[in-house]
Amino acid sequence: MPSADSRSTLRVAMALALATAVSLGLARFSYALMLPPMRADLGWSYLTGGAMNTVNAAGYLLGAMLAPWWLRRFHARTVLLVSTVLTGVLLALHGAVRDDVALYTLRFLTGWASAGTFVGGGLLAARLATTGGAPPGLVLGIYYGGAGVGIVVASLLVPPLTALPVAHAWQWAWMALGAAGLLAAAVTGTATRGWQDDAATAGPPEPFPLPRFAFGLAAYLCFGLGYIGYMTFIVTLLREQQRGGGFITAFYTLLGVATVASSWLWAGLLQRHRGGVPLAVLNALLAVATLLPVASAHPVAVFLSGALFGSVFLSVVASTTALVRHNAPPGAWPRGISAFTIAFAAGQIVGPSGVGWVADGPWGLRGGLAASAGVLLLACALALLQRPLASSERANPG
Repeated sequence: MPSADSRSTLRVAMALALATAVSLGLARFSYALMLPPMRADLGWSYLTGGAMNTVNAAGYLLGAMLAPWWLRRFHARTVLLVSTVLTGVLLALHGAVRDDVALYTLRFLTGWASAGTFVGGGLLAARLATTGGAPPGLVLGIYYGGAGVGIVVASLLVPPLTALPVAHAWQWAWMALGAAGLLAAAVTGTATRGWQDDAATAGPPEPFPLPRFAFGLAAYLCFGLGYIGYMTFIVTLLREQQRGGGFITAFYTLLGVATVASSWLWAGLLQRHRGGVPLAVLNALLAVATLLPVASAHPVAVFLSGALFGSVFLSVVASTTALVRHNAPPGAWPRGISAFTIAFAAGQIVGPSGVGWVADGPWGLRGGLAASAGVLLLACALALLQRPLASSERANPG
């Protein structure tokens, strides 16, 4: 039976996971459900639809680059909560505009705010994994798997609201997502009240040895480039295959539930390996999941793709935090987590527009997703080259 300390740690991890639900599940991954009705209503090409997520990733990159500055001046919990509230407000504002420039601006600002949520929460989760008394891999898995909660919420909110018999019904869906984000921020703030998150407990700031993580960072950049194509366009592909709203809701809900389950599926893998093996294994599985709907439109293949993709993709993110935690002292964690987040964001900038550009050509969306799978296989190969640091290098990262 888990100890009282372990149960308390898992409760805090679940509260932090709601921040991931907002920063990824609502702010980014809900867009796959929003894209088909917005594209039909606003007359977008695939390139324009992908560019909206590219702009979101650019804002996320800026936020990730600023996050170390924020974390030096404010407690990580403060950064987390302020960023989450701001993300919720910005999501709601999507429902107040229809102009492309205004939507590009809001997508950018939402990415910028959600990066503070993600980096601040990731740092808190890394500290909790070390000091909380629960299995570290499970704590990290729960935090990153929280995006699945956001995916499930989006699956339940967006399809019925976008189907309302009113003009521009997708605007109501954005407002609902914003309200859900603000509710999640309130729950996270209440559940973590009184928890000591002072950065001093992690020791003084220390340098992070970027060159020693070059292959891991390159693999993570390719992951960001490859996975986001699936998460941007998979629902649009299902619409093209004449799948109804019920089928799509079931598919995306399954993907979200599988994401939550990933917390437990891969905890042992993240804990056992200090090098790039988890990053490689998980990217290989993602490539398979991405190719399944390209190879077959059969419902079994489609649902298997969603279940496999959901059960893996956020564990890739957790694997990089585990890589930093295994190989760097606590004082270097903020810079290490930020460095990987920047690589992740840089990949996502190229991914949506790149897949949209391919999809606008003769190969269509299936060709775009096939290209994404190829990039994920490249990420697997690069991750296998990432070796763990020796004990002396972990102790003295400079």
